[in-house]
Amino acid sequence: MSKAAELANLIGNINAGGGGVNRNVIINGAMNVAQRATSSSGLGAATGYFTCDRWNLYQNGTAGRLTMSQDNDAPEGFSKSLKFACTTADTSIASGESLQIMHKMEAQNLQQFKKGTSSALPFALSFYVKGNASATYVAELEDYDNSSRHVGKTFNVTTDWTRVEITFPADTTGVLGEDNGTGIALNIHLHSGSFNTGGTLQQTWGTLSQADRVGGGTTSFFDSTDRTFFITGVQLEVGQNATEFEHEPFERTLEKCQRYFLRKTVPQGYMNGMGNTAQYESYDLPVTMRADGTGSVSTTVRYWSGSTATSLSGTVSVYPKTNHVIITAGNLTDGNGYIDGVIDCDAEL
Repeated sequence: MSKAAELANLIGNINAGGGGVNRNVIINGAMNVAQRATSSSGLGAATGYFTCDRWNLYQNGTAGRLTMSQDNDAPEGFSKSLKFACTTADTSIASGESLQIMHKMEAQNLQQFKKGTSSALPFALSFYVKGNASATYVAELEDYDNSSRHVGKTFNVTTDWTRVEITFPADTTGVLGEDNGTGIALNIHLHSGSFNTGGTLQQTWGTLSQADRVGGGTTSFFDSTDRTFFITGVQLEVGQNATEFEHEPFERTLEKCQRYFLRKTVPQGYMNGMGNTAQYESYDLPVTMRADGTGSVSTTVRYWSGSTATSLSGTVSVYPKTNHVIITAGNLTDGNGYIDGVIDCDAEL
């Protein structure tokens, strides 16, 4: 796209109520942040967040398996991408099978689309993709606040990096809540059974029809162990036209990601005594998390009594709150001591 065309698109989106700074409602669209891991293999049997922050892998009923990784193969202007590599094929596709990449967005961060009003605005989605061979997949917006109203469009993948630009129409039905729950999810359908392919792709906003979520004529990611899929530069903004990807400093993206998941190194700190079987400590968090979350031990938390360290992995409980985290530990032989280690705080949508 020429600079003149890019400028025209940006001005057009600004006139339509979008554009400007902070126009991208996708977090970590450049795949720069991967707090949990940079690679995870054998995936496909469970749904969850595994590598790049904010990108959820959803599966249902498939025997296919894959490796998901943060990769250095990226188009010009980017340094990272999210890569999927099929390691076990599944060519006998049952009706309910599904594999999706999902990005859930808080409803309160989507008010600029004016969804559900007479002044509703369109959604401009853009991203870069490539693969080992030509493929066709579906990008879908799903409204969690209004009984999963949805709209989808197909896109093509080639062996070269290409930019996909999709405009989803405005939706005058279904106002999004002003809250921290999921408002809309972006779903990339990579593998689907007839439950989602038996109808005609829903290309305008409408009530949920499972058979129309993908429609026919798409590729199964699990058709071969040669299959790969790369994606980066994901942007969703107000307007009819996609604009240049909005880059931001790494630390800003990390801060946004930590609202949903935070891996924290616990400094060697004093544990307040509550008798020799219960200790606790509270630590401030660097960001305000989306909600009180769930916690776990990432790397062994140790209890120090003098110069002696004892592993507390089996006796530690982690309780993340919105702005601090409480750690408790039991079965200690001394009334007071010091702890260190790494913990995870999870408030994902």
